[in-house]
Amino acid sequence: MIAEVMGDDGGVAGRNGKNKTARNMLLSLAVTIPVAGTGYLLLPHEGSGRDPVRTVAYQVEVASARRAAPYPVVAPEGLGADWRATSVWYRQERGGGKVWHLGFIDPDTEYVQIEQSDGPAEDFIEDSTQHAEPTKGTRRIGDTEWQRYEGEKYDALVRKERGVTTVIAGTASERRLTEMAAALRNGKPAQKPLQDGKPKS
Repeated sequence: MIAEVMGDDGGVAGRNGKNKTARNMLLSLAVTIPVAGTGYLLLPHEGSGRDPVRTVAYQVEVASARRAAPYPVVAPEGLGADWRATSVWYRQERGGGKVWHLGFIDPDTEYVQIEQSDGPAEDFIEDSTQHAEPTKGTRRIGDTEWQRYEGEKYDALVRKERGVTTVIAGTASERRLTEMAAALRNGKPAQKPLQDGKPKS
């Protein structure tokens, strides 16, 4: 009889122990899985880059826009790999004018866009600079003079030429806007200065 009672007690104890162990495992998993999942999302992964920024290749679009546009389309050359292109398009705007756009995230993770249009300059500048206002300051970058604009959202460098207005604007610093302006090329070979009416060799 004693042996029978002991056997019953041992069986109950065994079952309770197994139940407690299973329950503890489930509780541990319930805590561990969300924590592990959160850690996975927060940690960088191979190929993810520094930020979840979707980058685009734009060389083909540049070539196509240069064939289609009635003005010299500009694009940067020689920027470092820490400049990441994020948007590119060329289209006819409803208000008149063919617009070229190329957007970047700069090395400071701020936004810079290049936009050009042959439409009405003032409307285009207001839209492209997010209503920034012209200042009295200008910047000479290479052989080109740019007008400085400042605004609540974007600052900008603006260049007006016959047949085209070019705007470099964004949340980036003036240093980065200037760096972009210095990198712009229109895809045409530079003309050599004249000397005595003839190109210098």
